[in-house]
Amino acid sequence: MRHAISVLVENQAGVLSRVVGLFSGRGFNIESLSVAPTLDPSKSKVIITTTGNEQVLEQIKKQLNKLINVIKVVDCAGKDYVEREMIVIKVKAEQETRAEVLRIAEIFRAKVIDISPNSYTLSLTGDKSKLEGFIEILTPIGILDFVRTGTVVMEREMQGRRKLS
Repeated sequence: MRHAISVLVENQAGVLSRVVGLFSGRGFNIESLSVAPTLDPSKSKVIITTTGNEQVLEQIKKQLNKLINVIKVVDCAGKDYVEREMIVIKVKAEQETRAEVLRIAEIFRAKVIDISPNSYTLSLTGDKSKLEGFIEILTPIGILDFVRTGTVVMEREMQGRRKLS
């Protein structure tokens, strides 16, 4: 099962290393990792996505909570949350494929952020499946390079909310 774990930590040197060390110490793979300060600059939020069974994940959450610089641990699996990633992707855009690349970008609501005589660089934000679909459809045209951010998640509000996307 896929899990997105949100860890609120004190913004201090070495905290990320200790958090990640818990995963590697138990042979758990981290699929993506995103870290950024919160509104309070003394705290950061670490978002870790991983897959694994419930028992091992429960142990990791308990161990995370024991770390002195960890303030709060939330496993978003089974909760209602918004999830986003971003990809910046460079695609071949030769004379015969330029229009097709632009149509695909429009369909996926990607932004063209750089143009060269032989390529387009596009930026796209969405959930994991949207980004993977974008990669899949551009692969036959020719992906030259890409970079992806880690997943970020935020729990939805329960009252009076509307799902926009």
